[in-house]
Amino acid sequence: MRISSVLRSFVQPGLAVATALLVGAALAADFKQAPMLETLTKSGKLPPVAQRLPSAPFVETMVDGVGKYGGTLRSVVLGGGDQYHLTRSMANETLVRWTPDWSKIIPSIAEKVDSSNDAREYTFHLRRGMRWSDGAPFNADDIMFWYADVFNSQELTPSKNPIFVIGGKPVVVTKLNDYAVKFSFAAPYGLFLQQMAYGQGHIPIIYPKHYLKQFHIKYNAAGIKDLMAKSVSAKDWVSLFNSKVSLSFQPVYWQNLELPTLNAWMLREPYSDGPRVVAERNPYYWKVDTAGNQLPYVDRWVFSKVDDMQLMLLKVQSGEIDYLARHITTSTYKSVLVDGEKQGGYRFQQLLGQDANDTMLLLNLNIADPVKRKIFNNKDFRIALSQAINRQEIIDLVYVGQGTPAQGAPYKGTELYNERLATQYIAYEPAKSNQLLDKVGLDKKDSEGFRLGPDGKRFTIVFMVADVFGRSYPDVMLQVQKYAKAVGLDIQIRATDRARLNTMWYANEQEAYIWNCPGGFSDAYTEVRCFMPFQKADLFWAMKWAEWYADPKTGEEPPPEVKAHMALYDKVKSAVTTTDRLNAMRAFLDKSAENFYNIGIIQAPPREGIASRKLKNVYAPLPTSGNLWHPAPTLSQVYFQ
Repeated sequence: MRISSVLRSFVQPGLAVATALLVGAALAADFKQAPMLETLTKSGKLPPVAQRLPSAPFVETMVDGVGKYGGTLRSVVLGGGDQYHLTRSMANETLVRWTPDWSKIIPSIAEKVDSSNDAREYTFHLRRGMRWSDGAPFNADDIMFWYADVFNSQELTPSKNPIFVIGGKPVVVTKLNDYAVKFSFAAPYGLFLQQMAYGQGHIPIIYPKHYLKQFHIKYNAAGIKDLMAKSVSAKDWVSLFNSKVSLSFQPVYWQNLELPTLNAWMLREPYSDGPRVVAERNPYYWKVDTAGNQLPYVDRWVFSKVDDMQLMLLKVQSGEIDYLARHITTSTYKSVLVDGEKQGGYRFQQLLGQDANDTMLLLNLNIADPVKRKIFNNKDFRIALSQAINRQEIIDLVYVGQGTPAQGAPYKGTELYNERLATQYIAYEPAKSNQLLDKVGLDKKDSEGFRLGPDGKRFTIVFMVADVFGRSYPDVMLQVQKYAKAVGLDIQIRATDRARLNTMWYANEQEAYIWNCPGGFSDAYTEVRCFMPFQKADLFWAMKWAEWYADPKTGEEPPPEVKAHMALYDKVKSAVTTTDRLNAMRAFLDKSAENFYNIGIIQAPPREGIASRKLKNVYAPLPTSGNLWHPAPTLSQVYFQ
């Protein structure tokens, strides 16, 4: 399937389509459940399945038809900072979602969505009778708890997530009744349903009020002190609350076994020091198949925890993994996986959608060091570093010849392709690099040939490098270090893991690091983290400016050219029609090219994951995106063996 034909259907469907779609299918007269739950029901430990489901369950679509119950899904997780893999596999439920082909937005946790003609108001009608995994009702009060007591709490949320901010003002959420909430914005927000259909749309529905209110000062002022005394890490009520719940891409979400969930599986063994992570089916899960069988089909997920990619590959080759569309998907490991396909009992799953760039060099433009900050914020310096890199040599040596030299940009053939953004400064031109480095004030060198900064000291950049995603970042950075040295720049490489990087990002302590850049397809409309300062997980290269964009009372006001860029994205978010949104996005990407914040190296060819040959209902090609949290929207809840 050609990229251009796919992308036409990927464009935001528009408010009329998004609000008109209702989920419905003929259900069996009697709902059915997994054998392990049947036993609990007969013993009186669980209510009958019909009483555990909402009045209108979500009816999931199938690839290979109605499945069968039982068994365990086996996967693997890296130790230290790989909670994102758990989130993508088991915690990708949202109020609205994409269809499996990534073409339309439909209600999910919400049974129905209404929107105003001016795209300022969105009303979510919840499924009546829906329950948390502990059996407690889920309703509008839970969303209002998130809004009033978490989102609007200065202590818990000092900086607002930008997906809930438009026109410089945060969302206002109103309870209409027990099963309806209205999200109101100060300006038109035509991009809102897209934002909510991606992974971070889970935020309003992960805060069970009945459980969390005991840890909130507003509801339990008298008992907080006693609860803090029982906690190892809590220093105040805020740290106590945050130790019990966090966004699902933070480690604590995968460490609290007591936290109720709306996901298909409940945590049974946490992501901590143990050798594995285990989750078991949620008896109150709110989806069924077309025959009325309560989902999920498999009883549990088991993630073996390993410390390096070689151990992960050995597990795949030995047949110990049933499903994995992460870490091993690059060309680096393709030959090894092909050789082990028969022995491992797996097949390849085509992945659809690529990152805007596999290997981005991200300089911290808000770094505290005044000397480095001045240099990093000089666009000519970033251009010089880009021109010093021999991208084709990196592709040949590290990526076995697979990939294309490029900056971070939507792919060629997509409607958002921007040639300047994708191709500027990718030629290997060390002579031009040297000229620009002299121009920016790094014209003096020490006895070893390294350039000196304006303060007379060697100008050194420390790059934090984590070996994640199978993208061979350490090998790439060794090459970049070599090219930088050739033009007199001293790059020092510091190995780290993702958990340590998380800590550094939020403290704004990193000087620079290497990471991937989402937004290669239509997800570029919402995945702008590489295109402008925009505070979301993983990409922190101008954190203070991103905080200001989300809430001008926080962070640091950006320079005029960055503020002008942010204003262009405001136009993207507010556009109501598909045509207006496309034109606004093109203008926004033009400005991204002009400002040239980050340095890309390679756009990769299409990738493949692996699935056991016994595993059914595995959708292909699987839509992938940094914020889509694949295998959503195809969903592992329907996998069976």
